[in-house]
Amino acid sequence: MKPMISNPILQGFNPDPCIVRVQDTYYIVVSSFEWLPGVRVYQSENLAVWEHCTDIVTDQVDLRGNPKNCSIWAPQLSYHDDLFYLLYTDVKSTKRPFKDAHNYLITAPSIEGPWSAPVYLNSSGFDPSLFHDEDGRKWLLNALWDYRITEGNKSSGIVMQEYDSKQQRLIGDPVKVFDCTPLKKTEAPHIYKRNGYYYLLTAEGGTGTGHAVTVARSRELAGPYEVDPQNPMLTSRERPELPLQCAGHGSLVQTPGGEWYMAHLCTRPIHGEYAILGRETAIQQVYWDKEGWLRLTSGGHSPLLEVPAPEGSLPAKTEGPYVFEEHFDGPALAKTWNSLRILADENWCSLAARPGYLRLTAGESMQSLFRHHLLAVRQRDQHFRAETALEAEPRSYLQMAGMMLYLNEDNYVYAYISHEEGVKVLRMCWCAAAQFTLLPDTVVLEAGLPVHLAVEVQETKAAFFYRTGEQSSWNPLLEAPDIHFLSGGFTGNFVGIAAHDMNQLQGSYADFAYFRYEGKGH
Repeated sequence: MKPMISNPILQGFNPDPCIVRVQDTYYIVVSSFEWLPGVRVYQSENLAVWEHCTDIVTDQVDLRGNPKNCSIWAPQLSYHDDLFYLLYTDVKSTKRPFKDAHNYLITAPSIEGPWSAPVYLNSSGFDPSLFHDEDGRKWLLNALWDYRITEGNKSSGIVMQEYDSKQQRLIGDPVKVFDCTPLKKTEAPHIYKRNGYYYLLTAEGGTGTGHAVTVARSRELAGPYEVDPQNPMLTSRERPELPLQCAGHGSLVQTPGGEWYMAHLCTRPIHGEYAILGRETAIQQVYWDKEGWLRLTSGGHSPLLEVPAPEGSLPAKTEGPYVFEEHFDGPALAKTWNSLRILADENWCSLAARPGYLRLTAGESMQSLFRHHLLAVRQRDQHFRAETALEAEPRSYLQMAGMMLYLNEDNYVYAYISHEEGVKVLRMCWCAAAQFTLLPDTVVLEAGLPVHLAVEVQETKAAFFYRTGEQSSWNPLLEAPDIHFLSGGFTGNFVGIAAHDMNQLQGSYADFAYFRYEGKGH
């Protein structure tokens, strides 16, 4: 039986994939938005089994204060003349009608770096992409944002300008090469040259249920571009029964054997509505028909859960449930961790302060855009359990430490240790669509004992548990809400550990002994 690839290939929050092959290794980069380190890179030898190999954007950016759903958008990775090129957008504001979106380029001889200092390109739109033409010239493409459009999305098409790698700047004048199709909201341009045609792939229809991949072609790089007569090439629009929704934002790769595949964005909504895992990455097998247009090998326009693996591929490894576990006894944190807008460094996230533990120095509130001291991992499964153990001795109700489910500063659930009325307590709060709820009940804790916290999530249901000291059995914590509100925007839900101190005067901290995430199924 021919080996098959199961979708999504990158589960959990892994949107806007750009795929490239370098020799026998495939790479995918994805958006990170306000989470650091940014631009996560996955690698594979067979397109079926992927592993997180590195993150590219670290201290090149300053994301402090950036609003939710901004920051690092739609990276594009290419490889030319023994050099990796990475383009990305740092979005500072999306407040209508304007968009402050700054595009940058960095390069490196290896995917592991070292990466060059960022070269500023432009700010006329987002989703930058670099095309290396056969004549040696390089061209920047990006979506063009036009604030003058009075209704709906303001992406007005794709603009192109030459990039001079010696001068490290754009030269000449920008040229608009593509207007929107009736699907509108045109973005995410990629150009591929084949059989004398320049093929332009774009995302259209918005990033929701109307998302789609549009293909157009031209004999000349600058156009005019002819749209595929069967457009859209890939979409889930008007097919709510499909398990993969929001299909769009595609990029292409050719195998050594000459087969073609498209990596693309998708979601797996729970109950057909709540994309709590965020936007994920899937892959489809494609081919070029006799008229030279790109088609799904399976026929039609809809994404499949399973697609044929490349010829000669070994069967994909049978993977059990995903497990991430760390006991904080190594020299550095595992690369799986993520932090918000600031890097996890010794200033607030120390493995040295107390060997065998992770000490989180308390940061600002859960709604801070500057110093929110949260360390978290992606939710990859619709059903999972996570647990941790911490020691903390807060001295005020302003000091908090514990475990969070976190989408953004307007949507989260927090089980935490604090101090009220002269005693150490455990309590719960949440924020749903910017509406804050604090449960009035508390659990009184004994000072000096470690506290174990756990959460089990199944679809939109979350149950929190705790135990103290040497207790072996778990106690149910206060009732948690239905977590459907941990869905929406451009990111996905994270689960993690955090410490907060709204006074910021007393050097509050919490010591965490371990963290474990175990998937229970997709």
